[in-house]
Amino acid sequence: LKVDVLALGMLTAIRKSIDLINTYTDSQLTLASIPQEDPKTYSMLSRGDSIGVFQVESRAQIAMLPRLKPRCFYDLVIEVAIVRPGPIQGDMVHPYLKRREGVETFEYPNETIKQVLKRTLGVPIFQEQVIKLAMVAAGFSGGEADQLRRAMASWKKTGDLVKFKNKLIDGMLSRGYEQEFAERIFDQIMGFGEYGFPESHSASFAVLAYCSAWLKYYYPEAFYASLLNSLPMGFYSASQLVQDARRHNVLILPVCVNQSLHDHQVVRCGKQLAIRLGFRQVKGFSPDSSRQLIKARAGKGFSHPSQLKHIGLSRRDIELLASADA
Repeated sequence: LKVDVLALGMLTAIRKSIDLINTYTDSQLTLASIPQEDPKTYSMLSRGDSIGVFQVESRAQIAMLPRLKPRCFYDLVIEVAIVRPGPIQGDMVHPYLKRREGVETFEYPNETIKQVLKRTLGVPIFQEQVIKLAMVAAGFSGGEADQLRRAMASWKKTGDLVKFKNKLIDGMLSRGYEQEFAERIFDQIMGFGEYGFPESHSASFAVLAYCSAWLKYYYPEAFYASLLNSLPMGFYSASQLVQDARRHNVLILPVCVNQSLHDHQVVRCGKQLAIRLGFRQVKGFSPDSSRQLIKARAGKGFSHPSQLKHIGLSRRDIELLASADA
C-alpha cells in the first residue's frame, strides 16, 4: 500500500474560502457538504473558465477542458490525468477524445480487457490499468506487474525494456491477442515512462479541482480573496487573479489605510459583495506595520497623511502606502 500525503496550497485556499463564506452567510458550509455533480460547475469548466481552479488552470488544461467537456466527477478524474507527458507521449489523448466524441469506434478484444479499459474508452490512462493489463492480458503475476510498474520509470536507463517487451508481447500473443493489439498496448505502456499517473492520485486531486471550481462559480468573492490570501501558489500572479475576478463581475476595492486589514477581505459595498484588498498586497509592507497601523486607527481612521508619521510608521512604510494609492 502506497499513500501520498501532500501539503497543497489549495487546501489552505479552500479552508479560507469556507471560513469566509460562513462569516457572511447563514450557511455552515464544509468541504464535505459542497453539493456533488453540480451542472453549472461543470458548464463553467467546459468553457475553459478555470483560472485559479486546482490542477486544471494551466494553459494546456484550459485548452483541453472545452474538448473533453467534463460532465461528471469521473470526467474530471480523467481531465486531471490526461494532460500529462505520459498519456501525450503514449498517444492516448487523441484516441480518447475521438472515442468520447463518437468519431472513432473501438472493439474490445474480449470482456476481460473491457473490464480494465471501459471507463477510459479502451485507452490505458492510469497506472493501475497498466498493472491490470499486464496481469490479465499477458499473464503477469502480481509481483511481476509491480516490477513492471517500478521499471516504467527506469526503462531507458537500465535496458530492462527488452525483457519486459518480450514478456508482455509474448504473453499477449500466447493468450490469443493480435500482434497489432499487443504492440499498441506495449507502446502505450512505454509512453507512460516515469509519468504514469495513478487513478487514486487523480481522483484525490479531482475532489479539490471540483470543490475549488464550485467555490469559484457560487462564491467568487470568497474564492478569489482566499486565493489571494494563500499566495504564492498556482500559475497566476495576484494581478492576473484580480483581472479574472473582475471578468467575473467581482468588485475590487483598493488598499485603504482606513478600511483594509492585512489580509484581503470580503465586504459589503452597497447591495453587493466586494473584495477589499489588504496591506499584504503592498510589496514590502510588513505584517508588523499592518498591525501597528490597524491598532493606531482604532476605528476612527485617519484624516490626513501626516497622522501616519505620528503612529510610528517609517518613512519607507508611508511611501509604500502612497505608491499603492492606499
